[in-house]
Order: sequence, then structure tokens, then C-alpha cells
Amino acid sequence: MDLVKIIRDFPDFPKPGILFRDISPVIKNPKALHYITKTFSDRFPLDSVDIVAGIEARGLAFAALLAAHYDKGFFMVRKKGKLPGPTVNISYGLEYGSAEMEIQQDALEAGQRVLIIDDLLATGGTARAAANLIEKVGAKVAGLAFVIELTELQGRKQLEGYKIETLVSY
Repeated sequence: MDLVKIIRDFPDFPKPGILFRDISPVIKNPKALHYITKTFSDRFPLDSVDIVAGIEARGLAFAALLAAHYDKGFFMVRKKGKLPGPTVNISYGLEYGSAEMEIQQDALEAGQRVLIIDDLLATGGTARAAANLIEKVGAKVAGLAFVIELTELQGRKQLEGYKIETLVSY
């Protein structure tokens, strides 16, 4: 399936000079969702993953689908202050400032192999922070899966040493 034909481009969004790649049509398309789930499950075999992590916001949809396909659990990596109960957090740098993300303290067990999923790999900062957070609690990163990769932003450099799979590269 050619996801490029389904993804919409919005020039100058959210600001001039940015070309926004909109995956909303992909999420609405059951055949595209099936393709994404099947392709990622082929690239990350069932026996290599114990649990699936979705990065807020759009990574959550893909992670939940893949977790159900694997018959495995799923947990959310969210912005600080969005999860109830005790949490573990990490700070990370952004192009203009910093941010924090967190997981619930009991989301993982030591040694669990976690597949991290997000919709987009750009600079790699958010994905790297998610991987660091997972490792901070004693779990292992089984790999990272992204629907879209913006290659000119060189996000893979932030993620060296991890298995990375993407479906569409721009």
C-alpha cells in the first residue's frame, strides 16, 4: 500500500515555511491501518516484544492497534501532568526550550522489551526521551516504529543503537 497517496500535505501549517504531513486520512482508512499493523508486526516479531508504548498524541492510536494485534499490553508516554497516580518523568530538550514526558510508575516491569510507536520521526528528541524514560525504569527498548520519517531532520542520529522502522520517508 502506498501511504504517500493517503497522507495529505498542508503547506504553511502551523506556520509559514512548514509543510505539515497530515495522517488523519490514514487513521480513517481501515485498509491503511491494517497495512501499518501488519507491516510493523512483520518487522518486530511477536517474540521480540513484551509490551507496546505509544507516544502522545498520534502514536497512541497506532500503538493500541499493534498491541491488540500482538495480544500484548499497551501503555502511554504522555506529557507531564496528564497521567494519574505515581509517575516517572524525564526532561528533554526541544528546538526552542524543553519539555517533560512521563509514564505511570507501574507501567513496566524491569527487563520488559518495549516497542515504542509514534506517527512521526523528525529530530528524534521526543523518541529519544521516551527510550531514555523506558530504560530509566529498567525496561529495554525492543525498537522504535514510525509511520513517517522526515529524513532531512536526521532524527535517526538521536536514536543510534536502536532498531528503527519507518513506512514513509520524505
